Amino acid sequence: QLQLVESGGGLVQPGGSLRLSCAASGFILDGYAIGWFRQAPGKERERVSCISSRGGMTNYADSVKGRFTISRDNAKNTVYLQMNSLPPEDTAIYYCASDRFPGRATCNIDSSFYASWGQGTQVTVSS
Repeated sequence: QLQLVESGGGLVQPGGSLRLSCAASGFILDGYAIGWFRQAPGKERERVSCISSRGGMTNYADSVKGRFTISRDNAKNTVYLQMNSLPPEDTAIYYCASDRFPGRATCNIDSSFYASWGQGTQVTVSS
């Protein structure tokens, strides 16, 4: 069974940092591009970032560019999202998802490209 599990969320003060992890089980993560998305209360799901299957390409939403960094450690079957300089507006449930098709050398942060989703991890930015 393909499964993605997010972790690393929590409560952080404005200006702080968190590192989210997306771990895979049941499949080899390095065959797939991975995307991060988020959904705040009362808002639609928002694209955040993505990384290609081998890590050679990344994309970021304008709202997080320069503050978030996506990376992957295929030996650990895990993708990370380093989040810095967090304002309260970054408060949301963060989800990772794997590409519908393996081996893509590019990535697209359009959610329609992704098939398997994790359960999410809550990030709360508040003083």
